[in-house]
Amino acid sequence: MPPDKTHPVDEILPAGQLFACGLQHVMAMYAGCVAVPLIIANALGLSKDQLIYLINADLFTVGIATIIQSFGFLNMGVKLPVVQGVSFAAVTPMIMVGKTHGIQGIFGAVIVAGIITYLISPYFSRLIRYFPPVVTGTIITIIGVSLLPVAVRWAGGGVPGAPGFASPANLAMAFIVLVLTVIYYRCLPGFWSSIAVLLGLVSGTAIAIAFGLTDFSKVATAAWFGFTTPFAFGMPIFDPMAILTIVLAMLVIMTETTGDMIAVGEMVGKPVNQEDVVRGLRADGFATMLGGIMNTFPYSAFAQNVGLVGLTGVRSRFVIVVAGIILVILGLFPKAAAIVAAIPTPVLGGAGIAMFGMVAASGIRALGKVSFEGNYNAMIVAVSIGVGLIPLAVPGFYGKLPAWAQMFLNSGITIGSIIAVLLNFCFNELGQNTAVSRQTASDGK
Repeated sequence: MPPDKTHPVDEILPAGQLFACGLQHVMAMYAGCVAVPLIIANALGLSKDQLIYLINADLFTVGIATIIQSFGFLNMGVKLPVVQGVSFAAVTPMIMVGKTHGIQGIFGAVIVAGIITYLISPYFSRLIRYFPPVVTGTIITIIGVSLLPVAVRWAGGGVPGAPGFASPANLAMAFIVLVLTVIYYRCLPGFWSSIAVLLGLVSGTAIAIAFGLTDFSKVATAAWFGFTTPFAFGMPIFDPMAILTIVLAMLVIMTETTGDMIAVGEMVGKPVNQEDVVRGLRADGFATMLGGIMNTFPYSAFAQNVGLVGLTGVRSRFVIVVAGIILVILGLFPKAAAIVAAIPTPVLGGAGIAMFGMVAASGIRALGKVSFEGNYNAMIVAVSIGVGLIPLAVPGFYGKLPAWAQMFLNSGITIGSIIAVLLNFCFNELGQNTAVSRQTASDGK
């Protein structure tokens, strides 16, 4: 690319396109964004008003976190089209902490864990040299395949076993949205093709309204305006064991974020380097610390939106900046958030299958550039994907192991990434060093 030409990542699209593409990202990630507050509130027995406050606080703070990550602020932000979101990797540890120390214990541990994440980011980022194409392609593939069950659950209507899950109406709705998304993507010109997911979601919601499959009752009861204040649940509790628990969860989150940033960098044609990883992880740490102050939870790069970048081909990070602004507005105006929340889950599922499948396709495409002749790369890919998909195939497989071990092993993305890095180091890095040593010895003779 000529030096005077702006990279597509740094391109500022027309205002209308920025808004439409940003809204598309918000609608694609909204369900996952509010899921963690729902889980935590139910596990700790919080009231409905407290749950609503947690959701608004999450939307407001995740918007700020997304702006920092994509636009950059001081020495933070990877400056790629990366959406932030509350990490599912920390859910189980937070419930453990919350049942012992209450939600104030969670917030205290999250604040300290965020600070520690920020401080250790330069050291953790040095692992980037152990992410060659065979590792990155494997990780991207694992991310895509690991996300597909999320889309499948959405398509069925939410939670397996719940009344109406996978009903003919839900499956038909998801199928219609998937087909419409593909048609829009294939047949519409230029910009309209790039917002195929948004058009699919809008079309699916309109069809659901026509058949009485939507519920807008919460829109009428939601408040017009609500502002998040720091420490609204009381002053945080700083318990050493609770802090250690969340710090361990943040190590998992840092591994996932690194993989997500690498995946987005590959998709947009702007591979990340060590300094990019440092800035991205610092943004995670700062956002997590801010989350604890603003009554919410740890943040990381949201893998759900990686697929949308690959599917639409829209690489501008300023689209994500606009998405962050929209999220902040949703956090300030609960009624607007309730409208977005009214999108039926099967509608999200239809679009999600295409988005998450695109992530896996990007990983396969990256692996297509890797040589598998005369080396151990096939075994690296095979074992990493195989181990990474164990929690996907049998969710309770590690249920009898200690809680700290489950935290790592139940994240297929994390354990698959670690296996890929370790096998590549053993087979390729150490193998090369051994080969060089033998060659040197032979030359000396």
